[in-house]
Amino acid sequence: MWLFLAFLAVPLIEIGLFIQIGGAIGLWPTLLIVVVTAFIGMFLVRAQGAQALGQVRSSFNEMRDPSEALAHGAMILFSGALLLTPGFFTDAVGFALLIPGVRLAVFKWARARINVQTFASHPQHRPQSDIIEGEYAEVEPNSSDQQSPSGWTKH
Repeated sequence: MWLFLAFLAVPLIEIGLFIQIGGAIGLWPTLLIVVVTAFIGMFLVRAQGAQALGQVRSSFNEMRDPSEALAHGAMILFSGALLLTPGFFTDAVGFALLIPGVRLAVFKWARARINVQTFASHPQHRPQSDIIEGEYAEVEPNSSDQQSPSGWTKH
């Protein structure tokens, strides 16, 4: 439901902003602002995306958790999509996501609401002992089981 509301609200907000800003400064300056913000956003996304990719690589090389670097990269990618979409509201959200502090706040907000379960199998985390504890129960064989062959073995 919230996705439907977003797809409904964002175009309405953009249309309203185009009418207001276009009425105040005129058609051509409004269109120029939209094109210039797309080029500036493309340049910033490319620079910050390369930096985020470097952070992901270093976290993999150092065997650290890459989730924060991957989330920053995903937010930069989403920011690029917003900046290439014509509009003032989407540009504002896109430029906000290019600010590292905003991305960090969004990441912390999302991490607090998402439950992640991990499993690690590293040689240094193996048990120190070869003893496996367990419970058992002795089963008495039935005489009917021994009379007929199971079909899996030949006589």
